Amino acid sequence: MRGGKSKASGSSKADSRLAVRKQTKKEKKAAKDPNKPKRPPSAFFVFMEDFRKQFKEMYPNNKSVAAVGKAGGDKWKSMSDEEKAPYVAKAEKRKEEYERKMEAYNRKLAGEGDEESDKSKSEVNDEGDDDGEDEEDDD
Repeated sequence: MRGGKSKASGSSKADSRLAVRKQTKKEKKAAKDPNKPKRPPSAFFVFMEDFRKQFKEMYPNNKSVAAVGKAGGDKWKSMSDEEKAPYVAKAEKRKEEYERKMEAYNRKLAGEGDEESDKSKSEVNDEGDDDGEDEEDDD
């Protein structure tokens, strides 16, 4: 009897837990902002951009993505720090650019309400200028 009761009550608890997890996944998907800048690639991925082109020229009939990734990983591991340096430098530049974009993005998010009020202020000021001209004509 204990097993029957616990199974019945256990399944309802599991169902309720599943429902909660589904809701959080949906919330996470809805929370993504398409205007948010993408994270910059690491030095390895910068290297892979060039390596893919070279690999495709060497092996034009190869359709396997896994083979390209494995060959790129092996080559990256065998490279010295001096050989990796240009890719590390490119990655650093992209990271700095990303950080600038993120600062601008965060300022835009924080100042979104302010920008709208600035627009409304300018519209009010424009209307005020028109009213001011009319007042001068009335004087």
